[in-house]
Amino acid sequence: MSRRDLPNHDQDTHPENPQSRPTTGSLGKGEPVFIAVGFLRRAHGLHGEMIMDVLTDFPERLPNRKVYLGDARESQQIRSIRPYHHAALVTLDGVDTPEAAARYRNTVVYVRADQLPPLPEGEYYHHELLGLQVVTDAGEVVGILEQILETGANDVYLVRRADGTELLLPVIEEVILAYEVPQGRIVVRLQEWG
Repeated sequence: MSRRDLPNHDQDTHPENPQSRPTTGSLGKGEPVFIAVGFLRRAHGLHGEMIMDVLTDFPERLPNRKVYLGDARESQQIRSIRPYHHAALVTLDGVDTPEAAARYRNTVVYVRADQLPPLPEGEYYHHELLGLQVVTDAGEVVGILEQILETGANDVYLVRRADGTELLLPVIEEVILAYEVPQGRIVVRLQEWG
C-alpha cells in the first residue's frame, strides 16, 4: 500500500494544470529533498485564508509545521487548515489580508522529505516506490514504476517498459503481490483481461 506525498520527477510546471505541477525539489541521488503537500490556488475571504489543493493523505499534520513555498522554497508556517469542498482553507503566519495572500497564488507547498512521519509496516510513500523495478512472480522484468495515478477506486501504476511502451497496472491484491523496497522491486502478477 502506498501513501500520497509524492514527487513527480517531471520538472515541467504549469500551475493551471495540476497534473504537471512539480512535487519535488532537488533531485539528486536517492530521496528527494522536498515533497509537495499542497498547491495554493488563490485568496479566500478577508482574513488571508487561501484555497489549497491538498496533495497529501495527512493534511491534519500541517498546522504549526514549517513548510516551504514555491521554487524559492520560502520558509513559512501554516497557522491553520480546514476542509473546504474538495480542497482546504489554509492560513499562513503573518498573512492576514487578501492582498498578502495574493502573493502566494499558484504556489506549491512543500515539506522536507526527512520530516515525513514514518508509516506503518508495509506502507510506503509514493516517492519511495517511484523508480522501482517491476517484476513478475516468475522473475521476468516488466519495467520501471514511473507514475502513480489516483483514480478514485484504486491507484494505477504506470510502468515504463524497456521498449518505451507503457503498461498500466491496477493496485489490487490480485496484481500487486509484494513490495520488496529494500531490493528495489515490486512483484506483480500480470492479468489476462478479456
